[in-house]
Amino acid sequence: MTKSFYHCEADILEGLAPFVFAELDKAFGQRIRYLPSARPDAITFEYAGALPELLDLRSVVAISLVQPFAVPRPKALLGHEHMRRLLEMISTARELWNKGRFATLKISAAGEDSPVMQRLKDELAQQTNLRPDQEEGDLLLRLRRAGDGWEALVRLSPRPLATRPWRVCNMPGALNASLAHAMVVFSQPHPDQRVLNMACGSGTLMIERLALAPARKIVGCDLQPEALACARANLEAATGYEFPHDQPARLEPWDAGETPLRAASIDVILADLPFGQLIGSHAENELLYPRILAEAARLLVPGGRLVLITHEVRLLERVASDLPAFRLSSELRVRSGGMAPRVYLFERKSEGGKMLNAAADNEFNQSDTT
Repeated sequence: MTKSFYHCEADILEGLAPFVFAELDKAFGQRIRYLPSARPDAITFEYAGALPELLDLRSVVAISLVQPFAVPRPKALLGHEHMRRLLEMISTARELWNKGRFATLKISAAGEDSPVMQRLKDELAQQTNLRPDQEEGDLLLRLRRAGDGWEALVRLSPRPLATRPWRVCNMPGALNASLAHAMVVFSQPHPDQRVLNMACGSGTLMIERLALAPARKIVGCDLQPEALACARANLEAATGYEFPHDQPARLEPWDAGETPLRAASIDVILADLPFGQLIGSHAENELLYPRILAEAARLLVPGGRLVLITHEVRLLERVASDLPAFRLSSELRVRSGGMAPRVYLFERKSEGGKMLNAAADNEFNQSDTT
């Protein structure tokens, strides 16, 4: 499908639209023209450029091609001309990837189990040699009402873009990568930062941080051996792909509430705090949150940034209000996986600790155990 422009739609997490607009504007400038969209979890646009460039976006969940069809009902899509256009959309997506990368087909639509949808699925499967799979189809075709007609959307990738290729190990409650990207953007990454990922889990925040900019030092800590093993596997898979081989990255079996690092030795702390549902409990968080925030206040240099996400909003805000060391700079409400967590950006207030920076940096280097 060679066109002067493509009609596209970005699936996003609700609340992340400003980050997506910023990334699209920076990457494509005048090659993007935004179209009206009534959904908070989607951005619709016309794009004039090479489609593979869209696959490098980090703030979106997925990108799809969109085609309108002036038909009263999906049955008309079985007609020769409409079927040709559907197959052309599918071919455009498949041509972006190596042969064989798409093996299965999924159709998502109202009434997707109806006889008409089954006929459409069978016809597309026969024409494309893709095997129907309504659970996790590589080629995702969505059909939806649009005014007096219908729209077809074909996802450009075999998996959502937020399902990163480096994720070879997953853990329950792992952070969505596009949300982790937004948290990293909040931290204003630059190469001189010393970064600590508290309770690092599978390493999502570490990898998303390094994908945006190198770091002078970056450490992830977690008390769970299985979490550190998972993060190590993902870091190894991302090395040379998301960031250079010579980027130092450490994993340590530390208690996030009591690390061995010297005071005022960290510029940025990133943390995906337990929500108290899949991981931990509210009672455990009542003890954990005060310890983590107190340790973050101890570790951060004046002006340092703490970016964290939690579903325990009242608990977090109560604990933070008891810590005069922090100033709340920004707050972001999002929706992810049926939940409504919030992202907070705190800045460490200055308390005459600037003279600690040189000594603290030396301590940070000396404690390197990798």
